[in-house]
Amino acid sequence: MSTRREFELTLPVGYVDQEGTVHRQVVLRKMTGREEAILADRKYQRNGGKLVTELLHSCVLRLGELEHDGRGPFTGMTSVDRNFLLLKLRSITFGPALEAGYTCPGCGQAVSRTEDLDELPVRSAPEGSPEVTVELEDGYVDKEGQLHTALTLRLPTGADEEAVAPQLRENPSLGKNALLARCIKSLGDVPRHRLDALGSRILADLTMTDRRLIDRAMAQAAPGVDLVREIECPSCGKTFSATIDLSNFLAPA
Repeated sequence: MSTRREFELTLPVGYVDQEGTVHRQVVLRKMTGREEAILADRKYQRNGGKLVTELLHSCVLRLGELEHDGRGPFTGMTSVDRNFLLLKLRSITFGPALEAGYTCPGCGQAVSRTEDLDELPVRSAPEGSPEVTVELEDGYVDKEGQLHTALTLRLPTGADEEAVAPQLRENPSLGKNALLARCIKSLGDVPRHRLDALGSRILADLTMTDRRLIDRAMAQAAPGVDLVREIECPSCGKTFSATIDLSNFLAPA
């Protein structure tokens, strides 16, 4: 039986500190009774972003060359890296096998299979946090009637997750708008102050066609763990794409 408790990992993106230094090497330990108490704490159950921050602050023993003296690096870390660490935390603590459930969109058949978390492909960014660019099909029309189609987004961070968690709980669509609005770096020629003033209303005004383009770009262009699986339905034989459900993935198998 393995008695190893600590594991060294390389982040897909890396945390960029105030001096611009990228920290990608992490030492992560297995969860203990302390983390079990964090998972059971109601105040964290109401805010998934804060729950992740607290777990990582507790279980990450080293992040690059940084002093381990606060939660700042974990709120400033991209969601890509946070999700990567959560998957590794689950794997090193309970093992890589995850029982996952899917539903065939063709016939409605429930499909169960065991996923190996250690075998999921991981895309790494060359250096630091990349940007995601999207050319919108319908675009955003401002109050002067000008059309803006070139959208640039940064990757969400832990701070973004914590900020929009209440909205996500109440209405996932509105919460998603709030999250993406925080990540907009530019939209055509819309001035920065106007972007800040409009906030999530920009996303609400986009067509569903453009919203799907954004989803696709974030999924395909962003680094991190690829959670999309190709599933063959045993009932109708149809092959479909589905994302692994991680809602209870921190529970043991």
